[in-house]
Amino acid sequence: MNFPTHITPILPLENGDKLSRDEFERRYNAMPNLKKAELVEGIVYMASPLHFESHGKPHGFILTWLGTYCAATPSVHFADNATVRLDEDTEIQPDALLFLPPAQGGQCRISEDDFLVGSPELIVEIAASSASYDLHSKRRIYQRCGVLEYLIWVVYEQRFEWLQLRQGQYVPLQPDAMGLLRSQVFPGLVLVVEALLTGDLAKVLAKLQQGLQTTEHTAFVEKLSK
Repeated sequence: MNFPTHITPILPLENGDKLSRDEFERRYNAMPNLKKAELVEGIVYMASPLHFESHGKPHGFILTWLGTYCAATPSVHFADNATVRLDEDTEIQPDALLFLPPAQGGQCRISEDDFLVGSPELIVEIAASSASYDLHSKRRIYQRCGVLEYLIWVVYEQRFEWLQLRQGQYVPLQPDAMGLLRSQVFPGLVLVVEALLTGDLAKVLAKLQQGLQTTEHTAFVEKLSK
């Protein structure tokens, strides 16, 4: 096909393309049927069809858990697969995230064209195995960009990691005496990993409700309301 010399055709996105963020967005916007593509350090990654047990079901559990927390914690924003412009070379769609608005001390903002710009306080990714780029390039980028807490559910390996940023490095969060992981950024956000990995969503939500009734969460809500 011959194009007029003054018109530049918009090429489709392909896995492995090396693009600027502007060109990535231009091609992405020209493919309305494309469900998910990410730019990670200038390289395009396009999602394969998602399976139920390895992604859909775990994703649903995480969304229920975070959505319940958000419902009880005004001013905390919750999103599923929202596009985030982390820096000039990286534009990603995390499986789930929580963030605070700038007025409440948050690190990211909503742009005029309705995208997130900057680093959310908490990101969750669902990975099939430890070979996934969620545990390698994404982990490196989130650490560099200052995502305060990064949670990774490695489904096939029945493993869950909760990483906290300390002095510029990710450190695994350790369970407390009750076997719970507790967010250091969002008071009251607690997780019983064993129940999550065995599919006991009722127990996950019951423990979260206990976290939402603590004095720490009450104080956090009062702080945000001011």
